[in-house]
Amino acid sequence: MARPKNSAVVVIDMINTYEHEDAELLLPAVTGTVPVIARLIERARRSDVPVIYVNDNFGVWRSHHGEVVDTALAGPHADLVEPLRPDEDSLFVLKARHSIFFETPLNYLLSQLDVQHLVLCGQVTEQCVLYSALDAHIRHLGISVPRDAVAHIHAGLAEAALEMMRRNMGAVICDADAVEF
Repeated sequence: MARPKNSAVVVIDMINTYEHEDAELLLPAVTGTVPVIARLIERARRSDVPVIYVNDNFGVWRSHHGEVVDTALAGPHADLVEPLRPDEDSLFVLKARHSIFFETPLNYLLSQLDVQHLVLCGQVTEQCVLYSALDAHIRHLGISVPRDAVAHIHAGLAEAALEMMRRNMGAVICDADAVEF
């Protein structure tokens, strides 16, 4: 894969307690993606590529990123959160809906960082990742989605979503190890 210009890794909704509808269907895929995402984050950090966590606030409007992280680490699936824990250089944006852009300051943050290409990883492939990829595409941002670094609820819908991202949004669908920084 060609090295994209001015990239950032965006980790979508991985700071999570998994105490929500569809969690039992999601957890098997999450378990497989966590080590892949952790390696991708580490490679990005070593290459001085920004790592931006964009995470649901789970309807807790008084929450902030530290509270979201602490709640997830105190939850029943802390083992899935700990390897992905934001470090002191990580950026964190809270969202309330599916897209990482919808009513968040992410677009402004990306412009301040001069980011032109997003590497999207996290969950859920057929929901938040898909909608975020579409919103990135309409903002003329390049998109890569490592298929082994996104978790799904429904495998068939996830495959269709990846194909839509590739075909309709020009996303590079690859393995995480093929992402170059």
